[in-house]
Amino acid sequence: MSHHTPVNPKPFLRDLISKKIVVTLKFNKTQYKGLLVSTDNYFNLQLSDAEEFIDSQSKGKIGDIFIRCNNVLWIGQDVAAESNEEVKATEEVKGTEDVKSSAVEEAVVQETAPAAGAEGTQEP
Repeated sequence: MSHHTPVNPKPFLRDLISKKIVVTLKFNKTQYKGLLVSTDNYFNLQLSDAEEFIDSQSKGKIGDIFIRCNNVLWIGQDVAAESNEEVKATEEVKGTEDVKSSAVEEAVVQETAPAAGAEGTQEP
C-alpha cells in the first residue's frame, strides 16, 4: 500500500510561483497549464501564458487567466514542461559551444597557415 504524506498547501503554492503548473478543474475534465503568477489566501490562482485542455486535448492558448478557488480539484507542477525547457536550453548551449569551437579551430588554422607571398622569402 502506498504511503501519502500530506503537504501544507500555502508553502506548496508559494514555491510554485513563477513555475509552470497544471490546474485540474472539478468539472468537464478541464485542465489549464501555464505560469503561476500569484495566489491569495483563498487559493485563487492567476496564470499567464495559459493553455486550455479538455479531455487531454489542447483547445488553444488563452493567455492570462484567473481561476477561482472553488473550481479547483488539483494543482501540481508541470514537470513535463519544465523538462522540455531544460532540454531546449541544453541544446542551445550545445549549439553555441559548437559555434565557439569552430571559430577557435578556424583561428588556429589561420595562425598556422603561411602568409600569402611568404613562400620563398627569407629574412637576412
